[in-house]
Amino acid sequence: MRTLTEQDLNRALLARQLLLQRARLPIPRALERIGGIQAQYAPSMYIGLWSRLEGFERDALTRALDRRAVVQATLMRATIHLVSKRDFWPFAVAIREPRRRWWERTHPDRPRDLLAAGKRLRGFLADGPRRRAEIEAFLGRERASGVGAYLDLVRAPPSGTWEQRRADLYAAAEDWVGPVEVDVEAARELIIRRYLAAFGPATRGDLADWAGIPVGELTQPLERLKLRRFEDGEGKELLDLPRAPLPAADTPAPPRFLPVWDATLLVHCRRTGILPEEYRPLVFNVKTPNSVNTFLIDGQVAGTWRYDGGNMRIRPFDSVARSARRDLEDEAKRLAAFHS
Repeated sequence: MRTLTEQDLNRALLARQLLLQRARLPIPRALERIGGIQAQYAPSMYIGLWSRLEGFERDALTRALDRRAVVQATLMRATIHLVSKRDFWPFAVAIREPRRRWWERTHPDRPRDLLAAGKRLRGFLADGPRRRAEIEAFLGRERASGVGAYLDLVRAPPSGTWEQRRADLYAAAEDWVGPVEVDVEAARELIIRRYLAAFGPATRGDLADWAGIPVGELTQPLERLKLRRFEDGEGKELLDLPRAPLPAADTPAPPRFLPVWDATLLVHCRRTGILPEEYRPLVFNVKTPNSVNTFLIDGQVAGTWRYDGGNMRIRPFDSVARSARRDLEDEAKRLAAFHS
């Protein structure tokens, strides 16, 4: 069995996340390639796609949300993700029961009528999207905070866009993207394929961490899929899709800017070394649980950035080689223009 080094896995991640070379893809197809993109903070999904797509424009994503070609919703790990319309129901169905169990386990004092509250809210949303304040007035604040585990909801634009960042307008998913058309087993097979295509090769635990589904519940769908297997440097089994990209370890990696909450920096990607462990406390800590904006040099986080009054403020963690700094500054100018 072939052993993959950390550098092999780093380049595989960058290639699959469209961070080695920007792609020319429609936004929904790009989201399917990268396993969706986290969207707790609205600008982050715009910046994440700008770093991955050639010629990406802010208005293009807002239009895609308006046309319902892409959807914002609470999905993997009970966090907000932007996904294609085609992937929404498979993802929602695959994680529904684990998500509900997690909610009930972490909220032992929850109201006991949340299932009934979900049914009432379904009727309340029949005439169209409602503001968060309206839902709280209808159900009460405590029920409104947990009802999403019992009724599939989506964020409705213009809420949660670059232009209107407050995400407080919600619709019933069945009304917004149509009724459910997938069963649980098919949904879990798809979510496995999407993860491996976007983040593999990976361990079963990595997959479970990303999806928010217990490892044991993924055993059967994994057995039904035709997968190739590798080992990492510690002898752990890595699963992957046949013919998925595995660039050479010495493939050049250009500077890239990442927004807060970029999924490549989370623990399910730890095996790739994209976030050096000595820098992890600088990116995720009690003061910044949502992480910070970061930039990559040679495929690794090398510092932070922020946009301030028309300029990019770049703060490296260590010295940056002159050639890399020149490329980084060019990329920063492009990102500043994207902001403005």
